[in-house]
Amino acid sequence: MAEYSQPSFNISIEEEYQFVHPETRELRGFATAQGLTLLDSQGKGEAKARREESDLVAPRAGTPICRDVKQARKELLAIRREMRDLAATYGLKMMAAGAHPFSYWEREQEESPRYRALIEDTQFIARRLLAFGMYVHIGIEDRNLAIDVMNAMRYLLPHILCLANASPFWQGLDTGLASYRSVLLDALPRTGIPNAFRSLNDYLDYVETLLRTNSIPDSEAIWWDIRPHSHQQDPSPPRTESGGNTRSKTLATEQAALEIRVCDALPDIDDVLAVAALIQATVAWMVDLRHRNMSFRLYDRTLIAENKWRAVRYGLQGKLLDFGIEQEVPIHDLLHELLERVEPVLDRLNCREEVSHLHNIMQRGASSDQQRQVWRQSGEDGKAVVDFLVSQTEQSL
Repeated sequence: MAEYSQPSFNISIEEEYQFVHPETRELRGFATAQGLTLLDSQGKGEAKARREESDLVAPRAGTPICRDVKQARKELLAIRREMRDLAATYGLKMMAAGAHPFSYWEREQEESPRYRALIEDTQFIARRLLAFGMYVHIGIEDRNLAIDVMNAMRYLLPHILCLANASPFWQGLDTGLASYRSVLLDALPRTGIPNAFRSLNDYLDYVETLLRTNSIPDSEAIWWDIRPHSHQQDPSPPRTESGGNTRSKTLATEQAALEIRVCDALPDIDDVLAVAALIQATVAWMVDLRHRNMSFRLYDRTLIAENKWRAVRYGLQGKLLDFGIEQEVPIHDLLHELLERVEPVLDRLNCREEVSHLHNIMQRGASSDQQRQVWRQSGEDGKAVVDFLVSQTEQSL
C-alpha cells in the first residue's frame, strides 16, 4: 500500500444562522458563509449584505482554519456573538437549528449567480429549501488519502446524523422525523451519500465529466454529505478547447480537506464542538488504520442509505443496521463502540473533553428530541420552540 504523510487534522466549522422576529418568532433573515439575507413581511429577499458592501453585514459564518477544537470554540463563540449583535441591529434574535419550526415563505431569486443557477437547475425544489446546516472541515493534505478516508467514513455518516439532528418540524407540523432538513436537501441533485471512488483520479474524472457536459459550474455544486474540499474557493479556470485536464489539475491542487455536510445546524455550542470533535477523531482513526495497512470495509452506497434513512427518521431513538453481522443494533450501542475506536487519538487531538460531551447528548437526547419535549409541554406551541432555540443558541455567549 502507498505511504501517506500524517495530515494536519486542522479543523474549521461553518454554521448557518436564522434571524427571527422577537414577537412573531417568524423567520426574518439568515446568515451563511455567502452573506446575509433579510426578508420582508411577504418573505421576499429585501437585502443581501456582504462585507465589502456595508458596515452592517454578517461576518463569514465559519471559523478560520484552527489547530484544534479548542481554538475552534473560541472562534465560533466570537462568530456567534457577532451574529447575535448583527441580528440585534435589525431588531431580531438569532438561533441555530436545521429548520424553522413553522415559518412559511417562498424564496425569491437573489443576487447570487450561484443561487440563480440553482433555481434554474432545480426549479421549485430549491425555492422550498428552508434548511440550515453545520459543515465541518478536517485537514487532509494528501488528496489520495482524503479519498480513501471519504470512502470509509461514508459508513459512519448516519451515526453522526443521529447525534446532529435539529429539524423535527416543518411549517408548523411535527414531521415525525429527526432531520427533515435531510429530506429537503436530498431532493436536490448530487446530494446524500456518495459512491466510493477508486482513487483521486477517479473522483477528478467524475468532476471533469460534469464540468465538460455543463452539468455543474464548478466542484462546489457537488453537495454530498461528505466531499473533498478546499479551504479556498475553487478558482475554476477556463477549460481547454480540447476538454483537457485544466480544471482537474486545479482541483487536485486545491483540495486540502474533507468536508462533512450531513449535520443539521445545532443550537447548543457544546453539541457543535462535541460532534465536530467526533468527526475529527473519526478521520484521525481511519488515517491510523491506513498507516497500519488496515482498512475499514467499504459498503455500497445503497446500504449506507438504508442507515441514513433510519437516522433521519429516528435519530438517537432508533436502531441502525450493522452490516458486518447483518442485524439491527441500537444506535447507542453503535455510538459507544465508535467512541471506543476513537479513544486512542483523543489526547493527540486535544479533544477528549469535547468528545466526552457526547455522553450527555446520548443521555438527554439530540436537539430534535429536546425540541419535541418543549413542543409537547407547551401544548404544541411553535413559538415556545423558537424561544427555546434562541435561548439555547445564545445562552453560552
